[in-house]
Amino acid sequence: MTNRPHILIIEDDAEIRSLVQGYLQKQGFRVETGDGGAALDRHLSIFGEPDLIVLDIMLPGEDGLSICRRLRATSRVPILMLTARGEDIDRIVGLEIGADDYLPKPFNPRELTARIRAILRRNEPPPVEKKRLKLGDMIIDLEARSVTDASAAPIELTSAEFDLLECFVTRPGRVLSREQLMDWTRGRRSEPLDRTIDVQLSRLRKKIDRGEVPMFKTMRNVGYILAARIEEV
Repeated sequence: MTNRPHILIIEDDAEIRSLVQGYLQKQGFRVETGDGGAALDRHLSIFGEPDLIVLDIMLPGEDGLSICRRLRATSRVPILMLTARGEDIDRIVGLEIGADDYLPKPFNPRELTARIRAILRRNEPPPVEKKRLKLGDMIIDLEARSVTDASAAPIELTSAEFDLLECFVTRPGRVLSREQLMDWTRGRRSEPLDRTIDVQLSRLRKKIDRGEVPMFKTMRNVGYILAARIEEV
């Protein structure tokens, strides 16, 4: 990542787009904008992937959920989705298809900036020694933020999914609550009805569960625990 993280804002409201761009630029970000899917595709073809995409759900033509799904088919670029307040289904679907976080409108630009910084921090290489772990028949490289299966083929995880997996493999044998996982992976406390962690863990399970024995156990009214054995390699 460069010293000035590159943020791409895809928002069809010109006033919101301009205000957010100006605010983020004052916070030290390099910011580009677009009003929809075509503008995003044009930017990616010319400049490549940014460090993070702020993506509105309500867009003319191809909506944000469709764009997010399409991006996730080929890319792990972090995505923060902007949703209409009260539209819980949009938030859940956005997380299920691979968004890293969401922010309901109307929002405070300071909170948007904090969310962006939190996502970017999670994507920075950890300042630790190289560490590779074996989980079942998979190899997890914490520095490279990669997971491979028994045949050395990559298992594609989003940034948020890898963050969640890292929480478990670096704390084996511990029951982790939703509140802890939310704090560690998103830098904020969960709200009573916030099911972000449940959605992300469901996606993670589908990608890494092997055989009949699940990788994670749900501890009712408490949280989750990594059920599989973890070893250093």
